[in-house]
Amino acid sequence: MTVDLKVVKAKDPLLERIFKRSSSEHREVATQVAHILASVQSKGDEAVCEYTSRFGGARLSPGELKVTREEKTAAYQFVEESFLDAIRLALDNITSFHRKQLRHSWFEPGEQGVILGQMLRPLKRVGIYVPGGKAAYPSSVLMNAVPAKVAGVKEICMVSPPDYHGALSPWTLVAAAEAGVDEIYKIGGAQAIAALAYGTATVPKVDKITGPGNIYVTLAKQQVYGQVDIDMLAGPSEVLVIADDTANPVFVAADLLSQAEHDELASVVLLTPSADLARKVKAEVVRQSSHLTRQDIIEHALSNNGVIAITDDLEQAFRLSNQFAPEHLELMIAEPFQWLSRIENAGAVFLGRYSPEPVGDYLAGPNHILPTGGTARFYSSLGVESFMKKTSLIAYTRDALGETGSAIIKLAEVEGLTAHANAVQVRMQQD
Repeated sequence: MTVDLKVVKAKDPLLERIFKRSSSEHREVATQVAHILASVQSKGDEAVCEYTSRFGGARLSPGELKVTREEKTAAYQFVEESFLDAIRLALDNITSFHRKQLRHSWFEPGEQGVILGQMLRPLKRVGIYVPGGKAAYPSSVLMNAVPAKVAGVKEICMVSPPDYHGALSPWTLVAAAEAGVDEIYKIGGAQAIAALAYGTATVPKVDKITGPGNIYVTLAKQQVYGQVDIDMLAGPSEVLVIADDTANPVFVAADLLSQAEHDELASVVLLTPSADLARKVKAEVVRQSSHLTRQDIIEHALSNNGVIAITDDLEQAFRLSNQFAPEHLELMIAEPFQWLSRIENAGAVFLGRYSPEPVGDYLAGPNHILPTGGTARFYSSLGVESFMKKTSLIAYTRDALGETGSAIIKLAEVEGLTAHANAVQVRMQQD
């Protein structure tokens, strides 16, 4: 198979198909997930260990699921000093950014002694899912744990699939220790979501589950929602680049490839009014991809959901981008800040030639857990508020109720709720 990034006009059916993000049915997987959830709910740790062995090959007893202090200490002996420097720099940046999101409870006095307000409290216990098994994703540890920590969550529990030998990546363990994760369990897949949602003898249940995973993890989160809260249903990664003739084709191609290597189902789109740039980027994609390690994944992603579309102008490019609502939007144009007002739907925006998407994945500070599949139309990135709950506060005085009671009674009567009206009426009638 060879790299095939097609160049089309903006109205081509290929672009429309990619924008629809058509996905196959997952009914069979959903049924399997439901069975796993039910098994863990009824059998607890026994089922967790059984599925961990069946799907990942790691034979662990319930007593071996939780990562020990000794395992964390050993992880520090394995990782490089340069990794520690990098993870700590990322941790500082991510923490600093998320602290700016922190909100506090507020009270506002009004006329006649009325006090209204909102009480903000962190969730008590959350579970974060970090992909693992054959790869390490320490950046995902930080992006999940840091906003929870900033929000004031008391107990942060991490789950991640172990390798065949029943171990977690030392880079993942060190990232978790640096971020202040309280508990770590060697569990992955739908069984990990079930353990977090329902609790087992080993894993206490949580209030919310965050973090991306494969289709089994995603469907499991969907099915346990209501038992616990979840962050979002993450789909394949996406990048949409808007570029004009001032863009460097080497940079544009590199950024398209950086998303294509994520997943064979990743969406990779370039919108440009420049036919010359389109031609150069296509050639660069072929040249650069030949030197990359995940060539098979890249080739499938570009063939399945990759396209360069030539637009009439930048205005059309931004209209199409808003229609797509990308997870990542890169602006490789002469004056990117002047076009910000045109953006309606995007998970994160990267402005200028020196702001590649990987900067956001690892170090800049904003969260890289972003809405996919067009959900940027109504959803936002993971953040501090994702780990907080809001409680409204209402305090009326007798005078205030007397002033507004008749209006409350009228509205209650219109809705046929006479007991509601009575609850106000009895107070107004009492001396």
